[in-house]
Amino acid sequence: MLSTQILEKPNIQDNFILTKTITLNGTNLSEKRKELLNYFHDTFSLYESIFDCLISDNVFYKRPNPLRHPLIFYYGHTAVFFINKLNVAGLISTRIDPKLESMLAIGVDEMSWDDLHDDHYDWPTPSQVKDYREKTRALVDQFIRTTDFSLPIDWQNPMWIILMGIEHERIHLETTSVLIRELPIQCVKPHPVWSNICLTSNNPPTNALLPVKGGPITLGKSKNNPLYGWDNEYGAYPTQVEDFKASKYLVSNKEFFDFVNANGYSQEKFWDKEGWQWVQSREHKLPTYWLKVGNNFKYRTMLEIIDMPWDWPVDVNHYEAKAFCNWKSAVLEKNIRLPTEAEWYTLRKLVDTDQPYWDNAPGNINLEYEMSACPVNRHAFANGFYDIIGNVWQWTETPIDCYEGFTVHPAYDDFSTPTFDGKHFVFKGGCWISTGNYAIKDSRYAFRRHFFQHAGLRYVEAAPLPTHHLNIYETDSIVSQYIEFHYGETYFNVPNFPVICAQHCKKIMEGRPKRRALDIGCAAGRASFELATVFDHVDAVDFSARIIQAPTNLQEHGCQRYTIQEEGELVTYKEVRLDEFGYHEIKDRVTFLQGDACNLAAKFTNYDLVFAGNLIDRLYEPAKFLNLIKDRICPGGLLVITSPYTWLTEFTKREYWLGGFKANTGESYTTLDSLRDHLTPDFYLLQKPIEIPFVIRETKRKYQHTLAEMSVWKKKD
Repeated sequence: MLSTQILEKPNIQDNFILTKTITLNGTNLSEKRKELLNYFHDTFSLYESIFDCLISDNVFYKRPNPLRHPLIFYYGHTAVFFINKLNVAGLISTRIDPKLESMLAIGVDEMSWDDLHDDHYDWPTPSQVKDYREKTRALVDQFIRTTDFSLPIDWQNPMWIILMGIEHERIHLETTSVLIRELPIQCVKPHPVWSNICLTSNNPPTNALLPVKGGPITLGKSKNNPLYGWDNEYGAYPTQVEDFKASKYLVSNKEFFDFVNANGYSQEKFWDKEGWQWVQSREHKLPTYWLKVGNNFKYRTMLEIIDMPWDWPVDVNHYEAKAFCNWKSAVLEKNIRLPTEAEWYTLRKLVDTDQPYWDNAPGNINLEYEMSACPVNRHAFANGFYDIIGNVWQWTETPIDCYEGFTVHPAYDDFSTPTFDGKHFVFKGGCWISTGNYAIKDSRYAFRRHFFQHAGLRYVEAAPLPTHHLNIYETDSIVSQYIEFHYGETYFNVPNFPVICAQHCKKIMEGRPKRRALDIGCAAGRASFELATVFDHVDAVDFSARIIQAPTNLQEHGCQRYTIQEEGELVTYKEVRLDEFGYHEIKDRVTFLQGDACNLAAKFTNYDLVFAGNLIDRLYEPAKFLNLIKDRICPGGLLVITSPYTWLTEFTKREYWLGGFKANTGESYTTLDSLRDHLTPDFYLLQKPIEIPFVIRETKRKYQHTLAEMSVWKKKD
């Protein structure tokens, strides 16, 4: 029986037993509860200890980096996270300090919602945060002791939220060490544990390229994996890796000095556009942790300035890593670049163990050695390689994206998805301070390219990479509404509008030629794909290139992600896949193009069917469209128009409305009347118009229910 008294806090000067993440499975609940308690308290104390490196309370309010909050934010942020997530998950209804739980919740990665203006914050004192942390420790301790749970621990398990908080704090242990490293040296002081840096430095080894055998590989892990994971780790990404060569060592300070000495920071040809802008923005000449003193170089560790350890790995951001590879390519006359995520995993196969299963870390990782980097030729692995894991993180060429099968955890839905933006690049392998989930094989973390972590690089000789397509989440509310309207759920038992319209079109085309169709105003393209099931070819045209990007993504890449609004700023992340609708075989019959319905290019012609779905009352001059489209339809062909006839001056000037007003005779003049007048004598109404309902979802509790009238016009032979 567990005591209800809080466990004695670990002594930071002792070796921490649980720098390793714990497994999710097991058969003994009591033992697992003890593991969780120990892991929580060890993590909580370890995190607090790093702030003991600050020389005074005043330093808590300094901003080591202008793109980050002052350290007081991070001191409290990880404790606030526990309380906020337990509340979000509905596991507690307790608040310790609502003001702090709001103030210290968000603002760690330069996202659009981050507010970095100090004037907007009434920062707490360190003692206030310390008191808050003590109360959080007690609450979480009691939660672990008293809350029922089962094994294995999965996403629905209350202890998953506890592990989420623990692993989140392990992340911030590392990122805080980086911020402290960016402080002026006079702001920090020696610490009995954190000052225990490597004392070894020798002549750096000469790097070499060693062969790596490629082959098929599948990235990602399943939900029954026994180790905690963040949402982006789950799913599957099968790929083929070609044979390549990789550098034997991480790039040392000396090897990178050759780039510096060759004026690499002054030659635009080695940098991509973004990187060159970064170089010029602050006139960068050296890696950020190098200091030039006279003719000598010094090196900044977290708490000290020491003589340059030339055989330690260099710390650089992604821009610098890429520029170095471009320079190395020129020097070696080979195609040198960073590895892809898949290539790194191929190299990682040479490590036959994973944290938490090793007895001793096979590399400089998990705080099992000194509190700094160490020589690049200390930790040997198979096939002649060193530092496959540990020492410093290794940048890759891969912008982070999700694997197939990705879903977000509802308690932390903004952990990964905001980084799927093409601006956050994956790094792998962990560093000397990577613990917990940070140190496992499957961990996936990514930072912006200008970001400094304890990160360096290993380079590869491999084929050039194709242009990477990143299918990011569509967040434009209008575009997302169209995607949901076309491919999402049905609401209030109203059938999918584009599908129903296409079915009507296909029915009336029975027995008629079905060579070419035009879906004008195609929006998200669902009707276009449906028409392609019977037509040889479909041109799908919309005025908004922004909107037709969605069906283009479906056509080219098989999926499209988007968000739908729940309420206020809350959204749900969704994904549609082409295969779900059976369009894979016919997708290439559709050509998506941007175009103006009132000024269509001459190539849009000779159609057996033109479908104008809910378009006519959104055109700036609809009569022009009607006059133009008549000549683009083959004799005997059909023009199908649907519209709710919602005439609005924001889309169509009043004088260009087709109907919906009193005519000169004083009689009501409808849009259907106007269509007949414009299309006669070339066309005649084939059948009585019908009404088709549709529902557009705006938010979780707001929907538009509308009726569109469908009229079918046949061109005379």
